[in-house]
Amino acid sequence: MANLNWRELNNVLTSKTEEEVLVMLNDEREGAKRLSVLERLHQRYNTLRVARERIELLKEARNK
Repeated sequence: MANLNWRELNNVLTSKTEEEVLVMLNDEREGAKRLSVLERLHQRYNTLRVARERIELLKEARNK
């Protein structure tokens, strides 16, 4: 991941999938290790993961 500034990062994150954000998070963990960027990537990853898990949970409940 290129070293995006804060504004570029936020613009890019809105179009990324859960998997893409996870790759970005892991790249940042191995690379620059900027605390604020790590926190923002983790927040976005968790938002996407929780949304996916909620959909899966609700589908499972409806199928019973």
